[in-house]
Amino acid sequence: MNIKDLKISVSFFLCIISFSLFAQSDFQGKAYYQTKTTVDMSNFGGGQMSEERKKQIAARMKSALEKNYILTFNQSESMYKEEEQLDTPRQGGGVRVGMMNTTGGDQYKNVKTQQVLQQQELFGKQFLIKDSLQQLDWKLTGETKNIGKYTCFKAVALKKKTGFDFSSFGRRNNNQKPKDSAQTKVDESSEKTPTPPVPDIIVTAWYTPQIPVNQGPDVYWGLPGLILEISADRTTMLCSKIVLNPNDKDKIKAPSKGKEVTQKEYDDLVKVKMEEMREMFRRRGGRGGGGRR
Repeated sequence: MNIKDLKISVSFFLCIISFSLFAQSDFQGKAYYQTKTTVDMSNFGGGQMSEERKKQIAARMKSALEKNYILTFNQSESMYKEEEQLDTPRQGGGVRVGMMNTTGGDQYKNVKTQQVLQQQELFGKQFLIKDSLQQLDWKLTGETKNIGKYTCFKAVALKKKTGFDFSSFGRRNNNQKPKDSAQTKVDESSEKTPTPPVPDIIVTAWYTPQIPVNQGPDVYWGLPGLILEISADRTTMLCSKIVLNPNDKDKIKAPSKGKEVTQKEYDDLVKVKMEEMREMFRRRGGRGGGGRR
């Protein structure tokens, strides 16, 4: 038996031992995560924005891209929500870029029914995204490391990129032609450039079989142990604290408020709104190299 096979066997053995410790019907745990997302500002504003203005926008986005979350979980369900801060006037994870306003609320996952429910607010309207859990084809590598007192094993997968892309906001579309072009009579189909396919994201996860639940932060799940760290695209989520069987248990209840849509329907709506705000951003930024503050 080689080292890789031995490590995977140890993971399976730990999972078997730990399972009996977490099998009680009222088991519950809480995992606290710190998340951070970076944004590529190099092409922000179509390459015409000053470095000083880019720094100002990056500083304003920082609070929206660095968050603390709590994952409350049992054997089959979990609730992922932003940790309340005393200095935060708004509820949920808020994001504002110019007039673009989207806030994220609680996210519920049920690994038995394969369902995910996510509350979202867009321009003051409440949505409830209801969809199936995304299935990732995890590859167990056998690599290990410690996160706190927990032995974690590495897994990798490919994931399709979805949702709002901050790096594309304010980016000039070089294929777009002016409306007053002399070729406005030309067949539109001949001027359209096919949209290049969006590359898959490499997701790296570290999970511990010492907590044998296939839950994790955000949309991630499906490994033989709680996921304590995720790296995906420009986002990193790292568990900083775990509390098992707290004295005061929270009720894990699926959210129900908001207009029900699928993830694709919501993403399409955000793209439309983002394009509207991009056009407004260009008009404002086209005068004086950055627009009003």
